[in-house]
Amino acid sequence: MKVLIALEDGTIFEGQSFTGAGEAIGEIVFNTSMSGYQEVLTDPSYTGQLVTMTYPLIGNYGVNPEDMESSKVHPKAFLMKEYNPVPSNFRSTATLADFLKEHDVLGVHGFDTRALVKHIRTVGAMKCIVSTEDLDPESLIRRAGEWSGLVGQDMVKRVSCTEPYGWADNKPVPGTNFETADCTTSNEPFKVVAFDFGLKYNQLRELTERGCKLQVVPATTDAQTVLDMAPDGIFLSNGPGDPEGVEGVVDTLRTLLGKKPIFGICLGHQMLSLAYGGSTFKLKFGHRGGNQPVKDLTTGHVEITAQNHGFCVDMDSLNSDEVELTHINLNDNSCEGMRHKKHPAFSVQYHPEHAPGPHDSLYLFDRFVDMMRDNK
Repeated sequence: MKVLIALEDGTIFEGQSFTGAGEAIGEIVFNTSMSGYQEVLTDPSYTGQLVTMTYPLIGNYGVNPEDMESSKVHPKAFLMKEYNPVPSNFRSTATLADFLKEHDVLGVHGFDTRALVKHIRTVGAMKCIVSTEDLDPESLIRRAGEWSGLVGQDMVKRVSCTEPYGWADNKPVPGTNFETADCTTSNEPFKVVAFDFGLKYNQLRELTERGCKLQVVPATTDAQTVLDMAPDGIFLSNGPGDPEGVEGVVDTLRTLLGKKPIFGICLGHQMLSLAYGGSTFKLKFGHRGGNQPVKDLTTGHVEITAQNHGFCVDMDSLNSDEVELTHINLNDNSCEGMRHKKHPAFSVQYHPEHAPGPHDSLYLFDRFVDMMRDNK
């Protein structure tokens, strides 16, 4: 089935749908991971986006329930050079096409993904519409340009949980104030409240493995509710979109700062920067994939990291007497990590929980546990 891919600047690509009829509009981005497409699809940070994979062959190992990073698929279209309809993997329980159909996501292949990615790198991520239903290029270009975009939008409210929950038996379980949380690795577990801005399940797995009992709360949870739970630490998850468009979180974080140790990842990192009094900006085409080199300035070590973000912290907007740069991206020298000099709080822009991606950055979860131990 013929598909047109129309960018707001007038660029058109023609491909084929392998999931049937459909249409999707969003920000067109690319991911450079060679594997882990199911984890990419179930990452809430991709809300509002259409994802193109740079690796040419996708679908060859199918999908399975164990590799879900949230309860559903978040991009509205998934684009690739070639779809493999016959998975060859003992863990596979379904094809990628069936998985996308189940979640009402348009799957597209059969076009020059290299040309699309080169164009995005040159011009920048932009608004896009992908359709089998409207095949008029002028109509599609106009409609893509009319889409509201991500800047200034609160995308977190689309993906954050609506009720608190715990984490047990490797899955979410209803409940509040740690009563349903599971921890088998420590007799005296650390209690951690995790703000759900669009979190990935592997963050909860990594914390549980380090002796933490978890209480996940909606993004709009107020500071006093969190403090009443008497946690040992506070975790700020990843999430989609523009941090400056998220409503009601910055003031909460300002109230919590200094009360408990805080560890932020991705959007949580950006939200912390706003709580510190800083600002963020939109990157030209973002960092998405499993091969981003980052230097830890506190140790001098270089790690290869998994990333997925389109916005970045402006370190020049922060008071250097209070906030210290701890990590930089070696491709463009952008901020990849920071810590507060007066309060027990640190954060990174990338995804130390991997899933998918390298495991180089798992030490950050250990740093968080050590910080909670020292504070306790």
